[in-house]
Amino acid sequence: MADVAEVAGVSHQTVSRVLNDHPNVREETRAAVLAAIEQLGYRRNSAARALVTRRSGVLGVVTTGSALFGPSSTLLGIELAAREHGYVVTVATVTSFEPSTMSATVEQFLEQRVEGIIVVAPQVDATRAILDLGAPVPIVMVSSSFVDARGAGVSPVRSVSVDQVAGGRLATEHLLGLGHRNVLHVAGPGDWFDARARLVGWRAALETVPGASGEMVQGDWTADFGYDLGLRLAREGAPSAVFAANDQIALGLLRAFWESGLVVPRDVSVVGFDDVAGADHFIPPLTTVRQDFEALGRHALAVTDRMVEGEDPDTSPLVPELVVRASTTAWG
Repeated sequence: MADVAEVAGVSHQTVSRVLNDHPNVREETRAAVLAAIEQLGYRRNSAARALVTRRSGVLGVVTTGSALFGPSSTLLGIELAAREHGYVVTVATVTSFEPSTMSATVEQFLEQRVEGIIVVAPQVDATRAILDLGAPVPIVMVSSSFVDARGAGVSPVRSVSVDQVAGGRLATEHLLGLGHRNVLHVAGPGDWFDARARLVGWRAALETVPGASGEMVQGDWTADFGYDLGLRLAREGAPSAVFAANDQIALGLLRAFWESGLVVPRDVSVVGFDDVAGADHFIPPLTTVRQDFEALGRHALAVTDRMVEGEDPDTSPLVPELVVRASTTAWG
């Protein structure tokens, strides 16, 4: 920094103000400092800065390494927002949430002096493991389970999410509004909070319409499951409408119905969830509930940042959006 100051013809303190984006710096002075930085190839010494500020600027992120659209897109949103806020992200991939695994992961983070931890793992066992940790830094869980833990002697745990119950209602209400009275719900795995919440939304919507009914089939998140189920429904008698817990299940259903001679949406209306990239190019283009995963990642980062600063953040869930395409139509 002293070299930068000498080349720019300013004080050491002025260089510091420019690096920290202080507003009280004239534009010509800022330009001179930035030019000197580029000329000298200056890079911040993170270790030295941490000693002075007692801030590492490092956040830990725990993920399962899932290739599912939601978790992977959320992680991308976190990384983009972290750079904008001046944080460095270190990612740990875990395959189980055993207490020993989570404890070792957190200990590894603490050795890197992380200021907070974000957990992208919306499963039941992940939440249990995190709440049992009692980590000394703030933790934010990306999960539709509501967590607001403020244990004595440990830092708080909060959760951020997209409102999955509202999303389930949107999908089901859309089908009911088209005249369907028998709406099958193909649910996701029971150990995922998101799947549970979408199921709650489906049930709540059915209860608002006299004569409406529907069955639930428990599945996984894969197109293979949707395909196998679609073939069975075509053989045994398909309902007029299906709400699939994610777009991959819906994709499998669409292919199975097509192979079986059922025309979507004339014979069966199908709604998915997530609005994955390419959902508008399914045949037919898929009506689905859109989640803004990049916004969710940014929300998780913002909440973590507030907690690191000792503030009580707003953890209100983000609002999903129904995207109507050609896979649904009026019935009766």
